[in-house]
Amino acid sequence: MLPKYSLIIPIYNEEATIAALYDRVCAVIDRFDAPAELILINDGSKDRSLLLMRELHDKDPRVCYLSLARNFGHQIAVTAGLNYVRGRVVIVLDADLQDPPELIPALIEQWKQGYQVVYAQRTERRREGWFKRFTAYVFYRLLKQLADVDIPTDTGDFCLMDRQVVDLLNAMPERNRYIRGLRSWIGFRQTAVKFERDPRFAGDVKYTFHQSLALAISGLVSFSKVPLRISTYVGLFSAFVAVVMMILVFYWRIAYPASPLTGLTTIVVAIFFLGAVQLLSIGILGEYIGRIYEEVKNRPLYTLSEVAGFEHQAK
Repeated sequence: MLPKYSLIIPIYNEEATIAALYDRVCAVIDRFDAPAELILINDGSKDRSLLLMRELHDKDPRVCYLSLARNFGHQIAVTAGLNYVRGRVVIVLDADLQDPPELIPALIEQWKQGYQVVYAQRTERRREGWFKRFTAYVFYRLLKQLADVDIPTDTGDFCLMDRQVVDLLNAMPERNRYIRGLRSWIGFRQTAVKFERDPRFAGDVKYTFHQSLALAISGLVSFSKVPLRISTYVGLFSAFVAVVMMILVFYWRIAYPASPLTGLTTIVVAIFFLGAVQLLSIGILGEYIGRIYEEVKNRPLYTLSEVAGFEHQAK
């Protein structure tokens, strides 16, 4: 019998959490009204995560796993899981137990009410530093204002999706994938279930500041053309400033011939200002051109070294 519920959990160096994760997830799916499968995706872990996944699969047939040939990143790992799911209801959550499995029944209840996408929305981040909370707060609200679609604030990849939504996600050809943005772009009936995010159960934080920043830039560039317009606006502003400076230089040359503002200082300031504008514009263009370059190469999103527990291959 094919499972009705599929849980996708990407894993990267999570040997310290896998046992507790399995126990808490099983305590939830054992109460489901239909069969479920637990899909673990090894994203190139360097610890014993893959070995522990094999052991779970051997003792519990509900546990399936994919092992990527190297670390492809969280969003690609989730995509691999979406390609292999068999259930009608798909739940995505992280392995660090900051996404509490005990919230899953509340997500399913909203699905039964007719919602095709149910996302978990954070109301509090427990035991996280002020800098992480501040930057996350600013990013989500900036993205909401600039994005072409309505991406809910304070939401991650922890969500429930109907099979129809998953099929549409799998049909999308994007390579730079921002799952929470794509699920908003698809549409359908969506709602939130609020929760307080727990601290990491064990181990080190896997998303460094650099990785979080890269994901934020990817989300912004993937769903907004505003950065391109910003370079245009900055260019127009710099042209306006140049005209004003030219008028001032003429005025100072006539009214104050000995003023140092008409000499080297003015030239240096103008060069630095225009250089900064040009570099900013080139950087913004580079982000978009880089994504075009990734798309046209048409390489597979990921490669697999090991698959277990599935009865069909990925699409």
